[in-house]
Amino acid sequence: MTEKKKVTIEIVDILLTENCDYGHKIGDNFDYPSERSKICAAAWHSLYPFALTIQNGGSFSWSDDPDSVTICCPDHKNPVVFKITREK
Repeated sequence: MTEKKKVTIEIVDILLTENCDYGHKIGDNFDYPSERSKICAAAWHSLYPFALTIQNGGSFSWSDDPDSVTICCPDHKNPVVFKITREK
């Protein structure tokens, strides 16, 4: 069984209006899983499969870095861009 890696989730951009109704700001950082509850629930539903994959050593073919992936939340008016990164 693979050891779970430390994962951080950072807000790297907020598209369109640059305003998140939940209050997230560019530069916010969260440790996963301990600070998961600080992330908007709607965003978390989009992020969770990717955070879990990165934590368990997986990667995504479209990502430039095998230790990270960038994902947007589902808010079509203010998409918040999250970068999920595995500690190397």
